[in-house]
Amino acid sequence: MHWDFADAEACRDWGRRFAQRIHLPAVIYLEGDLGVGKTTLAQAILKALGVTQNIKSPTYTLMEQYPTRIGPALHLDLYRLQEPEELEFIGIRDYLTEPSLWLVEWPERGAGFLPPADLSLALRILDNGSHRLEWLGHQPHVQDWTIFLTPASTRKICHGE
Repeated sequence: MHWDFADAEACRDWGRRFAQRIHLPAVIYLEGDLGVGKTTLAQAILKALGVTQNIKSPTYTLMEQYPTRIGPALHLDLYRLQEPEELEFIGIRDYLTEPSLWLVEWPERGAGFLPPADLSLALRILDNGSHRLEWLGHQPHVQDWTIFLTPASTRKICHGE
């Protein structure tokens, strides 16, 4: 299933609506090329979950942790990771014990050291300049997370199967 976004605000709106359906633990991989909106989507989700502090891209720190109304959230950006083993330096194993929300950009760079995804959201830019988000659920419980948004709920977002 997929959604097409006319602009970044539509992507943020989708993220805000989606955040209302998430329950812990949840591991969400955010996939796509540079500049497609992965960080924008992660920021919208975290803000909708009650994060009031500035949400910065963890490009250089690899990971930022935030308290949310549903529990701890981890935002990882693994773009600069040279080897998956580097995740050991930030103590990745310590974070696996507590039920958390994991939002992971560039998850393929952390293969073997990340928890398995419950959901993958792949973003890409279409020829017409709009953005497409494709949903791939890896666990049955994520299927009811799509109920939050119907095609008629917003005119800026188009929904497709």
